[in-house]
This record gives sequence, structure tokens and C-alpha cells, in this order.
Amino acid sequence: MKLPNIERFLLLPLLFGCLCLFGCRTFAKNDAALYSPLDYSEEDAIITEIGRIQKLCEQPEQQVQALWRARLLVQNTEQHEKALGILHDCEQKVVAAYLLSLEQKNYLDALRLYQSLQAEGYAEISMLEKNEADLKTLTYQEIPALRAASTTESSEKVSSYIKGTVTVFVDKGIKIERGMGMADGVLGSGFFISSDGYIVTNHHVIVDCVNPKYEGFTRLYIRLADDPDTRIPAKVVGYDSVMDLALLKAEIDAPYVFSLGSSSDLDVGDRIYAIGSPLGLERTLTSGIVSATDRRLFTLGKVFQIDAPLNVGNSGGPIIDTKGNVQAIVFAGLENYQGLNFAIPVEYLRSELPFLFNGGNRVHPWIASYGRTKREPGVNAKNEGVSVQYCMPAGSARMSGIDAGDTITGLNGTPIASLDSLQNAFMLMQPGTIVNISAEDSQGRQKVCNVYLEPRPEHPGYVVYKHDILAYSFVPLLGMELVPISTISSRKYSIVSVLKGSTADNAGFSENDPVDVLRVEFNADRSAMYVELYARKRKNGYLDVSIALAAATDSPYYF
Repeated sequence: MKLPNIERFLLLPLLFGCLCLFGCRTFAKNDAALYSPLDYSEEDAIITEIGRIQKLCEQPEQQVQALWRARLLVQNTEQHEKALGILHDCEQKVVAAYLLSLEQKNYLDALRLYQSLQAEGYAEISMLEKNEADLKTLTYQEIPALRAASTTESSEKVSSYIKGTVTVFVDKGIKIERGMGMADGVLGSGFFISSDGYIVTNHHVIVDCVNPKYEGFTRLYIRLADDPDTRIPAKVVGYDSVMDLALLKAEIDAPYVFSLGSSSDLDVGDRIYAIGSPLGLERTLTSGIVSATDRRLFTLGKVFQIDAPLNVGNSGGPIIDTKGNVQAIVFAGLENYQGLNFAIPVEYLRSELPFLFNGGNRVHPWIASYGRTKREPGVNAKNEGVSVQYCMPAGSARMSGIDAGDTITGLNGTPIASLDSLQNAFMLMQPGTIVNISAEDSQGRQKVCNVYLEPRPEHPGYVVYKHDILAYSFVPLLGMELVPISTISSRKYSIVSVLKGSTADNAGFSENDPVDVLRVEFNADRSAMYVELYARKRKNGYLDVSIALAAATDSPYYF
């Protein structure tokens, strides 16, 4: 089975080896056009910002961002009368949008608006009809697979669960190879999560059905395990390319509905079963064990490694335990490597289902920052939060008062001990939400910042490169911070610091090494960057050397 969307996985050696074959394009830096922080001490700047907020507030999809900017303005202008007025106007707009969402029973959007008002400090939050707990309950009640709080205790044989799986087929018409027409299509697996025909599969199985750049023919069908000869039309309800999940709907009564388990119940060595249609062979069940629970193949979250035999066509099928509960979803395997396969923990599916049921493309949030888990050296050391190593200019974290060197310790009052816990918390939220982030600066001072969750770009590193000067953008991209050392040449730098475990660290760079940046290029889809450097590395006795480095423009360390 081939890995889907290879650019999304952190198999950098493969990526780097192939990068030279890609069509590359050089991008010129324009540091003069970079973002400048708002000077709240100037009346003209305040009036300009109020005008900008008013324009945002007139657009329904931008009203929460307007509210966030208005709150920042009030916090930084010491109760400026006009700032207080625009804040009140924004609050009323968001409250009106909240009431409308509630009336329309769009509880997911109502939850986003309520959380934003709560984090922003809306004084009359207690007067609203529903609170956060009520809205979460209403949201989950709308989703059949999440209604049950406990997992199924089943006495059925493992083989009986096969009838709850389907073969997913994307008919792509005819393709021409060697002058001959051949049937074209994509084969995958899926499983029922509701009696009225909702099905979970992988995004990469149905990607051509939702990719706006694909101009070919597609028709989506499923085939039942007990009736492999009948094609049943299906449609895509929602999809998430980052987590490689998709929700389908077929007009059929499901012959069996799976219950969602809890991946926390699984550990290395536990027995699991995979059901699917490898190579089109329906009703195939294989077994194995969990080989590892913490493989980083996604840019968000960790996945299971399993040794159950899988092949092309297994993608999207369920991984179940001996009780028949879904514990993971198959998404990838490596051809020619037996027993090296991967599955998405069911906890991520639980988090994603409200957004998938809401329909369309699931976009994840971020705050335009980069960092890693803070952990003191030592065997018994504990995680202490998320060490912020970079904040993008004009990004929401930077505008809210979070800086490089800070340590994030909480989100909306919930402790954050690691980068994983922060990413998991973000996975439950939507872009366009205001949150409270607790942090500690480099001097040990505590602060709480109102931060706006922006849509996470497909390639965060490329966005960073375009919005910051080269010397700083290399921090998240290569793991080295630079400082210019020549007023004559714009390409001569000295390394200020090197992040441990980064591309620069693995290449042997050290602090104070002089480097010349000769060329920076990105491949056609912006998923990888290629850099040529002329360096004199201390670890090499300051011998002159030309070095080529490559880096993916997305990783789990962007948040």
C-alpha cells in the first residue's frame, strides 16, 4: 500500500532525495513589506485600527476576528473611549450571530461563538441561553457515533463484524495507457458508524471527488460485504486532508454499526484485527498486534504502527479489538516492507466527527507559532509546557503578546504540559475562535493572552518565509537563527543559535558559524524548501564548504 499524500508525512530522507527532481522556483524576499506592530500611543494609529475593525465587523465571517482586535485595542489604549465603543459594537454583532446559530440549531458554530465571547471577557456571558457544557452536549447528540459513552461488550465472533464494513470505489472513467483505454478508479475500505448509512474512510481514497484542481470524471460508490455485486451510490459529507479522514453517506440501512472504542485502552503488544478489501478482495480479515503507539507520520498527532498484514484497498478500514470496538482506522502501509503498517487512533476520529458531520473541508486552527515540548534534562524530569521558539510577525500569537522564549502552560484554564496536549486541544476547536492562552515569559512572569485561532495553512513554513525576514524565518524552517554581518552583502550571516534536533543541528552547524545564503527555492507545490549555503563550520575546523539543505514546510512543531 502506498503512503497517501507523501508531502504530509515526515519521511524527509525520501523527500530530500527527490527534491532535486522537482520543478523548483526561486522566490525573492521583500523584507521592506513586512508587518510592523501597531503603535497604540499614536491617535492616528488607533483611529486607523478602529476603521479596520469596523470593516471586519461588517463581514459575518470576520466578526470574531474584529472582536479580538477590538479587545486588544482596549487592552492597549487604557480605556480609550472610541475603542470601548467599537468593542461594544463587536460584542453585540457576535452575540447576534450566536443567537442566530442557536435558532438554526447550528450548535457547532454556536459553540465557537460562545467560546470566543467567554475568552474575550464578555460581561453578560451568564445571560446567554446556553452555556458551553450545554452546547457541547447538543453538538455530540447530533452525531450517532458519539452518543454512547461506553464501548460495546459483544459476544459475537470476530468474523461477524465483517458485515459492518464496505468497499469504497471511486469510478474515474477511462484512462489511456499505451494507446489503449483502461478502466480507472480508486479502491478503498470503510465502515458504518450509524444505522442510516454514515461511513468512515480515508481522505486519500476519495480525494479526487473533492479536489477542486481535479478536472476528471468521478463517481463514488460503496459495495456491501454481503452483496459485492451491487454498487450503491454514496456522497462525501466532510473530509480532513490533514488527518486523512472522510465521512460518506449512502442511502441504505446499515447491516451492522460499529461502536467507537478508546485508543487509550490499547498498548504495545495488544491483539487487533483489520477488516477491509485488500486488492479488491472483500470480506478480508487479518490480525496482528500494536507495534508502537507514537509514530509521527502526520503533521498533527501520533499514529499507531501495527503488524497486521495490509495491502492496497485496506485504506479506510477499521482496526478493531476482540470486543468489536473500533480502535483505529487503517491509512497507510509501506510496499515491500511486511508488518510495517499504520493506523489513525480512534480518538482523532472522535475529535473530528463533529466537523466532518458539519460538512465540507475541515480546516484546522493555528496561532502562527513554532516550538517544542519544554522538558528539563534528567530521567525523572516532567514536561513543563510548550517552549515557543518562533512567532510569525502579524500572526495572532505575536499580536496577542506571546513571544519567542515564552512557555505556554494553559489553554482556556486547562493545563498544557506538552506540544501534543496543545495540538490535541486545538483539534477540538475551529478557526475563528478566541481562546485564552496562559504563558510564562523568559523572566518567569505569568501572563494570559487573548489569541485568535487562524486557519492553519497547508504549508506553514512557506507562509513564514513570505512574512518574515530570512534571518528569522530560518528558525522554524532549518532550526538556525541568523544575524546579518555585512552592510555590503545581504547574503552574509552569522548563526546566533541552533535548535537541537533540527536540520541545521543534524548538518553540524554551531553558534557563531559564518554562512552565506546563496539560493533559496521551493518546489512547485510549496511543500519543501531547498537552500544552498556557503559555510565555515567550527566543527569542521572552519574549512570552507558548500552545503545544500532541504526542509519540509510543514511539521508537528508548527502550532
